Amino acid sequence: MYAIVDIETTGGHASANGITDIAILLHDGKSVVHQYETLINPGISIPAYISALTGISDEMVKNAPSFREVAADIYHLIGDKVFVAHNVNFDYSFLKYHLSLAGFNLQCKKLCTVRLGRKIFPGFSSYSLGKLCSRLNIVLENRHRAGGDALATAKLFSMLLEKDEDGHILQLLGRSSAEQRLPPYLQKEDIDKLPLSPGVYYFKNQKGDVIYVGKAINLRKRVLSHFTGNNPGRQRQEFLKNIHSVSFTECGTELMAFILEAVEIKRIWPSNNRAMKRFEQSFGLYLYEDQRGYLRLIIDKKKKGSCPLFSFNSLLEGRNILISLTKKFDLCPKLCFIQRNNECCNGILSNYCRGACNGDEGSAEYNARVRQALEDLKTALPSFMLLDKGRTVEEQSIILMEQGNVYGMGYLPRNYTISDINSVKTLLHPHPSNDYIRNMVLNHASRFPEKVRL
Repeated sequence: MYAIVDIETTGGHASANGITDIAILLHDGKSVVHQYETLINPGISIPAYISALTGISDEMVKNAPSFREVAADIYHLIGDKVFVAHNVNFDYSFLKYHLSLAGFNLQCKKLCTVRLGRKIFPGFSSYSLGKLCSRLNIVLENRHRAGGDALATAKLFSMLLEKDEDGHILQLLGRSSAEQRLPPYLQKEDIDKLPLSPGVYYFKNQKGDVIYVGKAINLRKRVLSHFTGNNPGRQRQEFLKNIHSVSFTECGTELMAFILEAVEIKRIWPSNNRAMKRFEQSFGLYLYEDQRGYLRLIIDKKKKGSCPLFSFNSLLEGRNILISLTKKFDLCPKLCFIQRNNECCNGILSNYCRGACNGDEGSAEYNARVRQALEDLKTALPSFMLLDKGRTVEEQSIILMEQGNVYGMGYLPRNYTISDINSVKTLLHPHPSNDYIRNMVLNHASRFPEKVRL
């Protein structure tokens, strides 16, 4: 038995919105055998644009029952049926959430008439309920009201049952089928193409624009994990509604997937990637010339649009490096903002400051040592290669770190002999480096020194 369901709501996600109208038609596989329909008082005001769309106003639902009052009736109608709806995950997420608040745990098999329509009537320009009904000569009355839309969906479902010569409905209802969990416009063929290897995946909207970039150790498993559960929140529901396709780039290792994800998020700036956008190291080493002509080094909090010479996770990390440079190259702690009081210079007292702070040393001589210090810091940054497994047994992956920045990564034949870094560069795809990527590579190198080649 099938329960064909349509609801009208006050908004697009269950956790902050209520149901205003519901219709349930029980279908025995041949025809509708029972109908249930009622307005519901959502307990909150209906937005004006929703009222304009559905015709349902606050006045109309003022004396209607609350969802809790009809929850038992609804659960007993649909609880042991196959839940059928046009864009089924929307209606299902609302009813599951509000039934749970009333003490009922909805666990149904689901069928989506959008997805079935794409399979059984391929090639249509649109699979919205209105366009499908028009194309298939199904009369759709009382549009955007639960009763009218449910009745049209029931007629569509009868037609789908009749025309399903390849058994798509039975396949979707099979125990091993997870297809009904997919967003309505995402093709199962896109999922089937995903390998079980590391890589980066791209969710795209109807226009083909990338709306989310993710990394994975197992591409197929990770992509499918986005569609498990029934989170009723607005963000997730909007995200799933906009997914129309998925593509991928296979990587040899998890680390390469991490790097490529970071690069692609910065390049594409997808609307649904938030955490990676916020990541930046907090402090930087800056250089400027003061009014007396002395070069000044300072560790300061990074500001938008600034270009530090080097970046650090913490003020302490940057400060310790700057202190070591002042002592190694006889720089003044006051001119480097390590000492900020008006007392006698600690560098003079410790015999490494040559008096630039007092004007006893000229700016030209002092500035030359500042430049030496920066060059020393640059050359002290590591250059190495990380060699690891490739995408196939015939190749190996390589990530090149040059003077503390990731130059790029790529793949070499397994038997390729590496003579020097410059010969490898021509075989790699350069990538823009940032603090996040650099730290990932450095941490990986420290954890797996056997993969490092100098």
